[in-house]
Amino acid sequence: MLIGSLIPIILLAIAFILISVLLTFIPVGLWISALAAGVNVGIFTLIGMRLRRVTPSKIVNPLIKAHKAGIEVTTAQLEAHYLAGGNVDRVVNALIAAERAAIPLQFERAAAIDLAGRDVLQAVQMSVNPKVIETPIVSAVAKNGIELRVKARVTVRANIDRLVGGAGEETIIARVGEGIVTSIGSSQSHEQVLENPDMVSRTVLSKGLDSGTAFEILSIDIADVDVGKNIGAQLQTDQAEADKRIAQAKAEERRAMAVAREQEMVAYVQEMRAKVVEAESEVPRALSEALKEGKLGVMDYYNMQNIMADTSMRENIARTSSTHQDPNPKK
Repeated sequence: MLIGSLIPIILLAIAFILISVLLTFIPVGLWISALAAGVNVGIFTLIGMRLRRVTPSKIVNPLIKAHKAGIEVTTAQLEAHYLAGGNVDRVVNALIAAERAAIPLQFERAAAIDLAGRDVLQAVQMSVNPKVIETPIVSAVAKNGIELRVKARVTVRANIDRLVGGAGEETIIARVGEGIVTSIGSSQSHEQVLENPDMVSRTVLSKGLDSGTAFEILSIDIADVDVGKNIGAQLQTDQAEADKRIAQAKAEERRAMAVAREQEMVAYVQEMRAKVVEAESEVPRALSEALKEGKLGVMDYYNMQNIMADTSMRENIARTSSTHQDPNPKK
């Protein structure tokens, strides 16, 4: 009796577990919501999503949203984009925003933009509401050598057709900075730029800087212009200092060469004196040889000594007279 009374309870428990597992695997609530919204999604389609490891709510909810907005998309398109790693909800929101703004945007284009890593919804919003990009301070030098520091605001609008493969904001900022430097560099003076700053913006805007980018430049406005350093004067000062150092180095080189030459001449004089002393040392030997050979007599020798003594006396007298002579004689 006891076992017979437990069998219905066990059967009810098993049935409850089976129904719970079935309801967990089959999103009946989501299926009912789709039917209530007028979206034809079969129960077996939802089961197939489970088998393909696709979260049904990630597909059905955007599908209901698109259907209510009047956008024709299929479950297969959304599921393929989900399996490719895309954001289905963001793509559908972008399609709805583009539809409301009368911007032609197909699902394939929106899915490609999303898979390329760009925010397609933000791109559509930027197409409706242009974005202002503020450049960093750009330093440029006019022809008169005065530095100007310029900050610009660039108003851009997203170009849906060029979002895939187009350059981003960094390219716009770099090109605008390059255009500002070129425009100011071609100006005759910094005063010309200060008096007419819109000349810079017109020149930069006419260069077609948005070519190959994902944006369309609407306007370039000069937000701030500050006068910096006198780069021309600083460069001239640096050049003069460099020339001075070069001249000093060359002068020092010439001085060193002159000192070396002087030392060479001193050594040369000493060498000549040594040769003179050596030659004078040969004189007594030659006299001795002459006396031995009879080529020089004794009287000739004494006469020569007298002449040498007389010459030495005259040199001493002349030296003494020049020493005691008044260095500043009166005229």
